Amino acid sequence: METQFFLATVFNLGLNLLYTLLALMVGVVALRIVDQQLLKGVDIQEQLQKGNIAVAIFASTILIFVAIIVSFGLKG
Repeated sequence: METQFFLATVFNLGLNLLYTLLALMVGVVALRIVDQQLLKGVDIQEQLQKGNIAVAIFASTILIFVAIIVSFGLKG
């Protein structure tokens, strides 16, 4: 009985790790698409180095938005 519980736990851990890696890959691809399509005229790195807080807030909002969309997509 304990061996079955251990195997089920290891299986769930592996499955959750797989979902995490998949979500990470989808999130990175989605961020690249958003950056290439929506933010063509904005160089986020340059604006952050200049100290533009509005761009930092905007970029973090995009990150949160993509993370929410990916998490809902993977929940099923």
